[in-house]
Amino acid sequence: MSKKKSPTLFEDSLAELEALVNQLEQGDISLEESLKSFERGVFLTRTCQQALQEAERKVQILLEKNGTQTLEPFTDE
Repeated sequence: MSKKKSPTLFEDSLAELEALVNQLEQGDISLEESLKSFERGVFLTRTCQQALQEAERKVQILLEKNGTQTLEPFTDE
């Protein structure tokens, strides 16, 4: 039996942001609604950026060995 993971704050925020972008691109909402959507989008973008920065910090901590970072370049093989 496989367990489905529940969406994270990042995934939820990104999905909502994508929906807002689609709504704004269609252009069938009022200026006031567009501004509210834009404001919400800015908030969601900041939320996603913070989540990504936190994930990056965790990765750096996990890769740290003996006080020295052992980062290796990413290769897509």
